Amino acid sequence: MFLASTAHDMKNSISVLSGTLERLLDDASPETEKAYPQMAQMLYQTRRLNDNLMQLLALYKRVGTSEYPFDVQPLEVGQLAEQVVAVERVLLESRSIALDLDIDPELVWHFDEDLIVGVVSHAVNNAVHYTRDRILLAARERDGWLEIRVEDNGAGFPAALLEAGNAMASGVNFLTNSAGLGLHFAREVARMHRHRERSGAMRLENGGRLGGGCFILTLP
Repeated sequence: MFLASTAHDMKNSISVLSGTLERLLDDASPETEKAYPQMAQMLYQTRRLNDNLMQLLALYKRVGTSEYPFDVQPLEVGQLAEQVVAVERVLLESRSIALDLDIDPELVWHFDEDLIVGVVSHAVNNAVHYTRDRILLAARERDGWLEIRVEDNGAGFPAALLEAGNAMASGVNFLTNSAGLGLHFAREVARMHRHRERSGAMRLENGGRLGGGCFILTLP
């Protein structure tokens, strides 16, 4: 309980720092602010820290049990994308990264909005680390599943990260700094989404439409 309380206090402080950096970056540009690149890097790192702390707190609250307020509702997938774009806008602009969307505006699915927005936003944050200058957020129905993809045009995920992401059924794996916790959280959130004896899944691969890394979330 003490550790959870400490993590919550840390998350609040980092959220304030992240919000301050966003406002500073939103009002500045590389031409007017000499430290703009360093500020953009600071925002990226504070986002990572905030995501990790939020994931730790959610796992502490036993995601997937009655202790967690799991709330599945029919929602427009386009609205999910709009929320992700709003959350990531300043970070992407500060790093000169384009975010392309490929989503059917009429597509509706049942999922927990807060959890899925968190998972997809974290996947976009991770793609910021690997991409050269472009990220694709795509969603479509495939064979009765909702498939959400976050792809980038970088060199692709390293082999260790692919192995960590696709062979984590037994728990957290910290093979790389950006692997274990975020991937474990995404996998647990996917598994929480069940329908007719089917449950969601998450995987990583290289290739896709942009030729780089691909984060793929499937929900029944």
